[in-house]
Amino acid sequence: MNSEDDLFDVPITDVFDLHSFAPRDMKPALEAYLDEAVERGFKAIRIIHGRGIGAQREMVRKVLSRRPEVIEFRDAPMEAGGWGATVATLR
Repeated sequence: MNSEDDLFDVPITDVFDLHSFAPRDMKPALEAYLDEAVERGFKAIRIIHGRGIGAQREMVRKVLSRRPEVIEFRDAPMEAGGWGATVATLR
């Protein structure tokens, strides 16, 4: 019953942590999260992608740069993850 294809609910808050997703699932999970964040009226979000070699950070920023509801994005403040997280302002 515990297969890789099992679905699970993820709480929707203004912080989204990609660490719980397999690399192949990160982009669609982020897209779905952004849709839900906009629907819920969030104006500021933080996406935790980790520091690593920067692949997830790059993917997150590409997705954000293509979304019309994203006004701006940048590294999170040091106390909120620094370059291991990205904060975004939404319309």
